[in-house]
Amino acid sequence: MPVEPTTPDALVARIVGLAAARPGRVRLVVDGAPATAPGLLADALVDPLRAAGRAALRVPASGFWRPASLRLEHGHHDALAYLEDWLDEGALSREVLDPLATTGTGRFLPSLWDPVRDRATRADYHQAPESAVLVVDGSTLLGRGLPFDLSVHLTVRPATLARRTPPEDAWTLEAFELYEARADPTGVADLVVRVDDPRHPAVAT
Repeated sequence: MPVEPTTPDALVARIVGLAAARPGRVRLVVDGAPATAPGLLADALVDPLRAAGRAALRVPASGFWRPASLRLEHGHHDALAYLEDWLDEGALSREVLDPLATTGTGRFLPSLWDPVRDRATRADYHQAPESAVLVVDGSTLLGRGLPFDLSVHLTVRPATLARRTPPEDAWTLEAFELYEARADPTGVADLVVRVDDPRHPAVAT
């Protein structure tokens, strides 16, 4: 995969430029294994988006994970369940992505379930302005038919992924192999970024 070296600041500016150039509401996703830190990049987009005159809305996909009783129905280390059962796709679409479509109502729910406390967040609904940019982060979010308008996929070499993944989460490596094979995230994402060295990212060309 040919790549173009960049810097973290330049990467943020590039993504912000892509989002800000689109009229109306924009649903942007930063997808990547936890070891690629998609949440950090998603957070870094917020202030520059606001400086560009767009309301930035942060919604971690983990706020729409299913309760532990459903996520872990097949055990605590089931790679296929991690890929297929953890995310409540219907709730994420219904409560966030569909309302924030250009033709949607703009009334969205920022979270549904707290996966740490394993209980409902009881979050209030919010009204998004017409110029809002939704920034969702999480893992294995592409290839599901979720209606994102702009997608960024963070990737690393398999050896890097294995090294950065904590031993207690090593069982998820199989899930990411399946994800690559099934969803082809590097093929479907609008922007693919290699982050083997986060200080020196590289954009696929």
